[in-house]
Amino acid sequence: MPSSTQSVSPPFLSKQRIIANAGFNRWLVPPAALAIHLCIGMAYGFSVFWLPLSKALGISQPIACAADIGFFQQLFIASCDWKVSTLGWMYTLFFVLLGSSAAIWGGWLEKVGPRKAGLLSAVCWCGGMLISALGIYLHQFWLMLLGSGVIGGIGLGLGYISPVSTLIKWFPDKRGLATGMAIMGFGGGAMIGSPLAVELMSHFSSPSSVGVAQTFVVMALIYFVFMVAGALTYRIPAVDWKPKHWQPKATVSGLITPHHVHVDRIWGIPQFWLVWLVLCMNVSAGIGIIGMASPMLQEVFAGNLLGKALSFSQLNEGQLKAVAAIAAGFTALLSLFNIGGRIAWASLSDKIGRKTTYNVFFILGIILYISLPFLAAMGSKFLFVSAICIIISMYGGGFAAVPAYLADLFGTQMVGAIHGRLLTAWATAGVIGPVVVNNMRDYQLSLGIPASQVYNQTMFILAGLLGIGLICNLMIKPIAAKYFMSEQELAEAQNQMIEQKNQPTGMVLISQPTAKIWVVLAWLAVGIPLLWGIYRTLMSIRAFF
Repeated sequence: MPSSTQSVSPPFLSKQRIIANAGFNRWLVPPAALAIHLCIGMAYGFSVFWLPLSKALGISQPIACAADIGFFQQLFIASCDWKVSTLGWMYTLFFVLLGSSAAIWGGWLEKVGPRKAGLLSAVCWCGGMLISALGIYLHQFWLMLLGSGVIGGIGLGLGYISPVSTLIKWFPDKRGLATGMAIMGFGGGAMIGSPLAVELMSHFSSPSSVGVAQTFVVMALIYFVFMVAGALTYRIPAVDWKPKHWQPKATVSGLITPHHVHVDRIWGIPQFWLVWLVLCMNVSAGIGIIGMASPMLQEVFAGNLLGKALSFSQLNEGQLKAVAAIAAGFTALLSLFNIGGRIAWASLSDKIGRKTTYNVFFILGIILYISLPFLAAMGSKFLFVSAICIIISMYGGGFAAVPAYLADLFGTQMVGAIHGRLLTAWATAGVIGPVVVNNMRDYQLSLGIPASQVYNQTMFILAGLLGIGLICNLMIKPIAAKYFMSEQELAEAQNQMIEQKNQPTGMVLISQPTAKIWVVLAWLAVGIPLLWGIYRTLMSIRAFF
């Protein structure tokens, strides 16, 4: 348990030892956060393992389980292959555990600092992959659920929130940009991890193995190096630090507070629940689109993607493969907008304010969702795809801007812990979005509605979710003074850092030119893999065009 590690951990892990010296360059912190987020972001890309794992025993063809073997028996059976639907439960556990672990241990993170949380995240995420590799080798699915699903899911939660509070404190003048840079990494992790996993599986595959277990081991080792390097690079500013020549200022709406709310009070504050619903509705609608993007494009436009006036049911096997390749390129295109939106919208929120940014998400989103059925009926592939790309950019932007929104409303002292509790909205949205979309699609098909039209009603429902989010966002107002920490409470929370800030931090003081070199090297370390992932994604997008 995290709470038990504080007293037995080495001194260099203590929060006091990572308080930065005066000459520390704050631009070293974003690449440290990216090093962790780019690794745990592979959670989005685990679907590349499903098909190979579904024939882990049969190699060329799956060995089907008997019809009377249920899910719980599949956890332990070693004589038949797993179904893709069974493997998908690992993906579900990822995000349920991400939200719950972030909520449970967010307060602990604020006490011990980002370095310890980042290292524990590395141990859980990479250790979980090694346990999963053992599960694949022994063909025991319960080990995979325990490894990557539960232990890895805890690592996801700790790694996801580890840099949030730190970045916001280092960049009070650029809160949205700072958190957007880190959370961009979570969206971009699959762009690097997915093609890397495909290359590794191809290398390790043989007549007796699909190569997934070996791939898990290699990726776990690579990720561990990057995540540990990122965690050890974390530094936190002294209590009285602020950027040179910067003075805090309130927005016109007065939503940026100089005060701080204690995480223990957060459940009873109306504004927290309003932001919770804002995130939940935005993510529910976005997940609904992401989950259906590939099949929706194929079923709506079908033969038109190949320049032929054919419905989806009229396509032959070769045409279906060609359409699927185009849809794969479309999915890759969406991943770029997901990442780009996290930087672009979060940076814009620094200029226009967080509340205004979310109003844009909801109003523009409602218009775009409602327009999709009509764009499909018009047969306009360009406008249809453009609308979905903008929607996905706002989905990513919602994740990136929300930590800064919380810091504006509740202060920066406990924002990491508060953000952790807010992520329960993500776990909830992960259920709402897919349930709405999948059930509506099945219902429409049962009524005999053509495949090209089964998504129309779903778009209106998702637009309705955004309407709820808009109302909640409009209701958000400044926090009442009674919820803020008193000067004494704030002093107690900061006391340990204030007492220790002048003690040696374990950092070697280096000259400014040398510090700049380290900043360049740090950005290259995370930038080169990210550029490689973008390049591979662009290669996939070629099929779409």
